[in-house]
Formats: sequence, C-alpha cells, structure tokens
Amino acid sequence: MIGLKFKNQGMFFDSPKVILAVDKATRRVFSRFGAFVRRSAKSSIRRRKRISTPGQPPSSHSGLLKKFIWFGYEPSNKSVVIGPVMLNSKSGNAPEALEHGGMSIVLDSLRKNRKKRKINIAARPFMGPAFEKEKLKLPAMWKDSVGQ
Repeated sequence: MIGLKFKNQGMFFDSPKVILAVDKATRRVFSRFGAFVRRSAKSSIRRRKRISTPGQPPSSHSGLLKKFIWFGYEPSNKSVVIGPVMLNSKSGNAPEALEHGGMSIVLDSLRKNRKKRKINIAARPFMGPAFEKEKLKLPAMWKDSVGQ
C-alpha cells in the first residue's frame, strides 16, 4: 500500500502572497492607466486665446486647466480617480460645466463693481474622450502584470 499526503496550504488563491501580488499589480496598472488618461486629456487641451467650438476640447487661456489635471490611486477602493482639481474658487464649477455642459458662475471683468453672473456653457468634453481612447490599452497593461 502506497500512501500519499499533500499539504495544500500554499496552493490556494487566498494566500497572502498571491493577494499581495494582485494588489501590487492593480496599483501599478491603475497608476499607469491614470497617467496615460491624464496625458491624453492634457494634450487635447490647446493653449490659445480663441474659444473652442462646442463638442471640441476646451481652450486653455491661462493654462490652469491643463496644469491641474491630476490622478490618484485609491487603495481602499482599488480604483483610480482622474480629473481636474477644484481650485480654491468661490465662483462656480467650471471644469464640470466644461465636461458635461451646464451653468457656471463668472465674475464680470470690471474691477470696480465686480458682479457674479450665471452663464450657460456648452459641453466641451476632454476627460471622457481621453478615458475612452486609453481604455482600449487597458487589457494589454493587465497582461502578465501579476507575474512580475
């Protein structure tokens, strides 16, 4: 009689080593993906004085919109957040209004009696198209990422 005894403890997928490798790969892939979407969104925004046509990416007159597009990996949700940062402004939600269209509050340019007024902004998406463009490359980023 031949007796075989297996110790299967190290072969399960719930072992801490495998979970750590998957978490590390997730962080690496999502951080790369966030960087690619950020770069694509920034390159779609042109710096010029003219106003862009609705449906096209916005023009950046001062360079702030282009400068403050960031991304960050959230370990608690295992996700990446990509988009323009809300600046310390009391006047409206310009980045959201640019992406989806809608109302925003602006200050009149006269220095003496500056008044706030609401304006309607037509949609000029820049984050959505950048995400869709880079989303096609995501499966290739995951390929062999856990084994590294």
